[in-house]
Amino acid sequence: MHTPSATHTDGLPATDSSLPLGLQRVDPKHGPVREGKVECNACPVLCQISEGRVGACDRYANQKGVLVRLDPVVMLSRQHKDPVSQPLVPRQDADTLPQKMSALASEERGVFVTGIGASTTYPDYKPAPFIVASKSRGVDMVTVVTEGIFSYCSLKVKIDTDRYLGDERAAVLFQGEEVGHVTTAEYGSQMLSLGGVHHLTGGSKQQGRMALQLMHTLGNHQAVEVHIENGAKLVLQAGQAPVVDGVTEQRMRVGCGSAAIGMFARQFLSVCDEVVVVDDHITGVLTEHQAGRCLHMPPSGIKIKGRKSTPGRYFQVAQPGTGWGGTSITDPLSILGDWNREEAWPGLRLLMTSTTGEHAAWFVLDEDLQPQPADMPEAVRQVVDRIGENCEPSLVSVLFLGGAGGSLRSGVTDNPIQLTRAVKQALVNVSCGGAPAYVWPGGGITLMVDVMRMPANSFGTVPTPAIVAPIEFTMRLSDYQALGGHMGFVRTLDDSMLNGAWHNDGAPTHMRWETPPSDVTPWPLDAPPMLG
Repeated sequence: MHTPSATHTDGLPATDSSLPLGLQRVDPKHGPVREGKVECNACPVLCQISEGRVGACDRYANQKGVLVRLDPVVMLSRQHKDPVSQPLVPRQDADTLPQKMSALASEERGVFVTGIGASTTYPDYKPAPFIVASKSRGVDMVTVVTEGIFSYCSLKVKIDTDRYLGDERAAVLFQGEEVGHVTTAEYGSQMLSLGGVHHLTGGSKQQGRMALQLMHTLGNHQAVEVHIENGAKLVLQAGQAPVVDGVTEQRMRVGCGSAAIGMFARQFLSVCDEVVVVDDHITGVLTEHQAGRCLHMPPSGIKIKGRKSTPGRYFQVAQPGTGWGGTSITDPLSILGDWNREEAWPGLRLLMTSTTGEHAAWFVLDEDLQPQPADMPEAVRQVVDRIGENCEPSLVSVLFLGGAGGSLRSGVTDNPIQLTRAVKQALVNVSCGGAPAYVWPGGGITLMVDVMRMPANSFGTVPTPAIVAPIEFTMRLSDYQALGGHMGFVRTLDDSMLNGAWHNDGAPTHMRWETPPSDVTPWPLDAPPMLG
């Protein structure tokens, strides 16, 4: 049996939705618990909280001498009706055997307990707050549910834009503090790495606080403003268009300049004599490109300033910037040299466009073989519009990357290496707030998850500083027993909904119900590998 305590999370009662007003944050203290206070041991800070005040993390409070959790446990439901209204199985003894647990798991309920609001296993020896038995497709399952305290974590941010944001390895600043850096550019996107243990713990206290605040805000689907050293000012929000130097991005490019040439070459053929797709990385030239040659287009005599890679593909035509195709230019003719008079001809029709079609201009060569601006024919405009039509909306994507350490794994089994091996053997599905997590190969459990697949406000903080994130391990009941799981703490889904975490000692649980976005988030109990 488990002895509850009113002053530690080992015996944490839940709270109802009507909390007392006027709660204030307490400064973290250490030492013996002083009279009139309760100590919270949900993280290493060990706040001693006075009556009517909250801990430094804003997650726990002293309510009439009892430590209470302020935010609810988030439950996912695939059902439109209220799952709580269904009959519940009474609480069973903690030593319930697997075969009895199987019977009590009852029918498939379409309910999943997430780690959001579940509490932690700190100081590491405690079993996870929820170890839930359920059924899926007739299979007896167990989901181990907890909140993890992540010092080793970061955000990987993908920004869909051609515009120059900053040099690779340039610092990213938030409220004047360095919180990350620019990493590699990918196809149509710029990548940032934000947070990480060195920014959280390796610098000043202010740097750690700002890194934590940035990660917490971005992870919870809210907007932040950052400045890249010697580069752009950005407003970033997961699932929204990035704002670069005050301009909201609209389109992610359809491809590089060379790819755009190849994709639309046949459509250019009958309406243009030459096409240049301006791109900071690979500028394409139609008649030199293999696509133009295969369509038997005659050479135009055009000359491009830059480093020729292969026929019709040029690097370094201009400096990176916020102009045409992510370059610094505002006049596309500035990348052209003198035309070859043996190949060019008066009246040659030239289209210059960017990789998104947002910049486009039409020229006709005069008698001196000088490009002269002209009104773009409707047939050409339709092809430029087609380029834009094939560009996806520009978005900010935020992925949480964290390492699941000893606290998380010992909450699952008293021999943590068994969990690591089971994950790598594809016996265990890892999710965060019910969202599918990708587990990196190699040692340990290093996971990555799209925050937009997680419920809003999934992340919390503790002032160590560290991120608090939900994590769930789902597996067959038989596999959980085989890896040495905490079988004495396995409870039915009904019991978990009725009584909350095992250390609540029967107090009603404050729950919030969410429906996962079915179009992007698979139901966690149906996910492979367990049922594949």
